[in-house]
Amino acid sequence: MSETRVLPPTPVRATGTSNEPALGPLGLCTLLLGAALPLIDFFIVNVALPTIDHDLAAGPALLELVIAGYGLSYAVLLVLGGRLGDMFGRRRLFLVGMAAFGLTSLACGLAPDAWTLVGARVAQGAAAALMLPQVLATIQSATAGPRRARAMSLYGATAGLSMVAGQILGGVLVAADIAGSGWRAVFLVNVPVVLIGLVLAARSIPDTRSAQPAPVDVAGTLLLTVALLTLLAPLTEGRAAGWPLWTWAALAVFPLAAVAFYRVERHADRQGRTPLVPPSLFGLLSLRRGLALVLPFSIGFGGFMFVIAVALQQGLGMGAIASGLALVPMAVAFFGASLAGPRLVVRYGTRIVTAGSVIQAAGIAILVLTVRRDWPDLGFLDLMPGVALAGFGQGLQLPVIFRLVLSDIPAERAGVGSGVMVTTQQSALALGVATLGSLFLSLAGSGGMRQALTVTLLVQLGMIALTALLSLRLPRTVS
Repeated sequence: MSETRVLPPTPVRATGTSNEPALGPLGLCTLLLGAALPLIDFFIVNVALPTIDHDLAAGPALLELVIAGYGLSYAVLLVLGGRLGDMFGRRRLFLVGMAAFGLTSLACGLAPDAWTLVGARVAQGAAAALMLPQVLATIQSATAGPRRARAMSLYGATAGLSMVAGQILGGVLVAADIAGSGWRAVFLVNVPVVLIGLVLAARSIPDTRSAQPAPVDVAGTLLLTVALLTLLAPLTEGRAAGWPLWTWAALAVFPLAAVAFYRVERHADRQGRTPLVPPSLFGLLSLRRGLALVLPFSIGFGGFMFVIAVALQQGLGMGAIASGLALVPMAVAFFGASLAGPRLVVRYGTRIVTAGSVIQAAGIAILVLTVRRDWPDLGFLDLMPGVALAGFGQGLQLPVIFRLVLSDIPAERAGVGSGVMVTTQQSALALGVATLGSLFLSLAGSGGMRQALTVTLLVQLGMIALTALLSLRLPRTVS
């Protein structure tokens, strides 16, 4: 077997001194704000879909495109966004991405019809793909030691909390109907936040980049785009569109595109070039096994958040604000576990991930029993034990997994590594919405909401069991 060539580390230019981390507390807070916005906007739309449908007469297929259009453009461009940050400077790309995110959010909020909203959401996802990879890459290249460990834990906490907070915030904004804006407020709220973020970013984020940036891998970028589109597009749109011929043709193309992408990237890696996704990176045990956990965790998380929003609103008749507030215990528990995680990791290592999986599984099991027993009379207090336990278990897992994935990636490949991890997470979230969402909606049409929710939760329980088993193979310590 031939060896893959791993490029030697190269220095990273930053605005601080060469011996000290250049990222201060305000800069870290600003980066975490940038990390929160794209994830909040992936989920904030879930509770607004009924009002969007009512106002724009969108229909099921276009409603799914409102979610899928954002997720697809976001997922396929993330790795490229990380590469561009390595080349042109991560602060510059962060500022460009954040400004574009604000403008596209404004376009979403002002959209006069459903197709315009879909187009604006695609552009919003592309803007997010420019901004988000710079967060992790800057943390990796501008911090070290305990400060990096703390920053990565805070990033993981922010990512998980944002996914839950998105639906809570969406419910509050839709119900508040500020100045008659209705669902439009879930997008327009981004505009003032982005303006504040731009001012803070320009003053507090250090300018880092790879000292020897590689050119854009055009062939790899195109093949990765084809592979992700031919997998995610038919899975997200197939059910609503009635599984037409194009969905099956796309799924047939996916394995061919994936194999071609791997071969092109492996050839470039062996030639000493830097491909879009260097296969040599997967020689890092921490990255390889960490990504294996990101997949089932994120598929289950993405599916759960979509399904619970539909079940609470359409199945139980809850309003937008009530369905959002039902997840508050999950958010609070997640945040508490995330804060405790760094201290627990020092003592128990990656077994914290296994413990978190067990606790999350207990929470989902309680939810299954509660749904079976109390449907359709479920209320906030009935849901609280299950969602709180599930959130606490997730909070123990996600920050540690993120920290582990990036722990051994050299600084000069920080943009590439962060892009690979976030692409994996985002693609898995979209897969969760597509697969578990389609399963739930299909079962709801034939067997009712209670049966559909029960089965979907049991499938998620299987995903959690897989995560727990995979966690046993993790390195015991995290650097």
